[in-house]
Parts: sequence; C-alpha cells; structure tokens
Amino acid sequence: MPDLRDFRLGADVVGSDGEKAGMLVSVLVEEKGFDPKAVVVKEEESLAGRLLADERFYVTDEVVVPISSVASATHDVIKLSIPAAEIRNQPPYLSYRFKPLTVGEAALEEAEVLGGLGTPANVEEVANKSADQIEIDRDENVMLGTTGRRLGKVQDLLYHDGELIGVVIRPEGFFKKDVVLPIRFISRADDMALFAALNASDIENLEPFAGTE
Repeated sequence: MPDLRDFRLGADVVGSDGEKAGMLVSVLVEEKGFDPKAVVVKEEESLAGRLLADERFYVTDEVVVPISSVASATHDVIKLSIPAAEIRNQPPYLSYRFKPLTVGEAALEEAEVLGGLGTPANVEEVANKSADQIEIDRDENVMLGTTGRRLGKVQDLLYHDGELIGVVIRPEGFFKKDVVLPIRFISRADDMALFAALNASDIENLEPFAGTE
C-alpha cells in the first residue's frame, strides 16, 4: 500500500520521472470499507474530444490509475511509480458510446462535441470501474441520513496509513468553515452522494478542518 498520509483532491500528479502528469480529481474506493482501489487523474495534456476505434467511443481527458501505481501522496503532490508519459496509455475513466445514427447525424453530433457544445444526448456514459466500487470527488453531496437534507459537499479526503478516516465537507447552514466528517458516520454511499448518520449533537461536535484558510 502506498504512503497516503495526506491524500487530497486537486493535488498535482507527477510521474516517476518528476514530470507533471495531471491533477487528482477523484478516488475510486470499495463501496464497503472505502479502501482505495484507483485514482482518477485529469491529464496535463488534454485528450478532450478524442475518438477511439471506429469512432463509436468518445473519451474525456480523465484516466484511471491503479492504486498500486501510486508511490506516495502528500497534500500537494501525488507521486506515481510510472513515467508521466505513460499516463496517456492508462484507460479512460469515462467514455461515451454513441447510439446508431445516420452518417449525417453522426457527423453533426461529433462536430458539436469537438466544438465544445457539450455531450450529445444520444450517448451512453460508461465508467471504467467495477460494480463494487464508488467514486468520491470534490463537490459530491453529503446527505443527512434519509431526510433528504444536504449536510454539505465534499472538499477533500483524509487518509492515514492507507485508510480513509474522514471526509472534509463544506457544510450548508451548520458551520461557516469546512469540517471533518469521520468515516464512521458514513452509513452508505453511491456515485451520487455520501449518506451520513448523525444526530444534532454529532453535527455540533464536528471539528473544523485544520487546513482551512
């Protein structure tokens, strides 16, 4: 297990050659236990708009790097055990499968995407992760149990000895500063949100995040 003393979203990602490879945008963890399995890196050299194979797939510039390729991680830098140039060879995290279209419709849709007009409506998004893994990224919602009330949004992840111990959240209404939500309060999670089981006393006792400016 790599040294994940201070594993933070938004940190620079550098290769074993010291060259910058991109930025950490999210972490893929096991749905049960939250053990890290991979990191999602937004490449320094954008691949946005790249079409694969026979143009049935459109991929973004975010790639999946297995946790085994992470040598170490601090607040500012994620160091990989592979050269930065090999990032391009890692599998894309998201790809979009185009549904069958006529030649004219396909050309129009691709032109809109490549021109920065957004993702076409007639595509299927495919995430490169197993069914027992979830994605945690910045600004993901943290919900208060089953009340439908939003506690806040994810800002960072806190690791100790390779284990996820807490989530830094930016609360709505309860606090003015970011606070740390210990992982023991996360009752369940999916790709859309984390769900926290807290009572009023628990909320009041959440500690401010020391890294908040």
